[in-house]
Amino acid sequence: MGKIRSYWYLDLINFLLLILIFFFGGAVISSQVILNDEMVNVPDLSGMTIDQARSELQKRDLSLTIAGSEFSNDLEKGRILAQDPAPGSRLKVNRSISVTISSGRASASVPSLVGLSLEQSVNQLRAAGLSRGPLSQIHTPRYPAGKVMAQNPPPEAVVERSTPVGLLVSQGEAEPKFIMPDLIGKKMSQVESRLQELGFKVEDIRYVYYPGLEKGIIVKQNPPSGYPIQKRNPISLEVSR
Repeated sequence: MGKIRSYWYLDLINFLLLILIFFFGGAVISSQVILNDEMVNVPDLSGMTIDQARSELQKRDLSLTIAGSEFSNDLEKGRILAQDPAPGSRLKVNRSISVTISSGRASASVPSLVGLSLEQSVNQLRAAGLSRGPLSQIHTPRYPAGKVMAQNPPPEAVVERSTPVGLLVSQGEAEPKFIMPDLIGKKMSQVESRLQELGFKVEDIRYVYYPGLEKGIIVKQNPPSGYPIQKRNPISLEVSR
């Protein structure tokens, strides 16, 4: 009888333990369901940074999703422009708020490019959200070759993004031009030394047979007489042999 009674007590204890387990397990599940069904007010995130918005949403057990970005003349880059759901909406906890972020102003201020190289100017324009426009070049002693002399639109002008900016670039001081003299019939020895003294390049000398002429007389020249040349232009001559 004693053993039967002890078994009966053990069965009772096990039964009570099972009831307690089901009770507390059900309470946990019920609390989770209640928490998941809890409603909170959606805060106004307009103008906040992403970090500020996440911090504010965490207080309400909400999260944040970035839906995209748009240009804005009112909010600086990185600030929240819009949200969904709207501020004041009621939302269950553990849900996400979708936001659109400002990409900055749709307009841009034109940087000062005068005195910069063409490469530096293009980099500055890209950084400002602008593009390189028409390129013109002139000779001038005022600026070294390759430097920007003028621009359009001017510095600090406020324009739409991607606006092309025209540039005027220096080619340096213009090289002087000379008129090619008539060398036909002159002696090669005298002409060649004189051209070299003046800084001209006699690049090609061809010796040809020409009846009736003594040796060393110029019979043909290129560029021809009267042609404008610069000192860097090569000169070719045909000489009698």
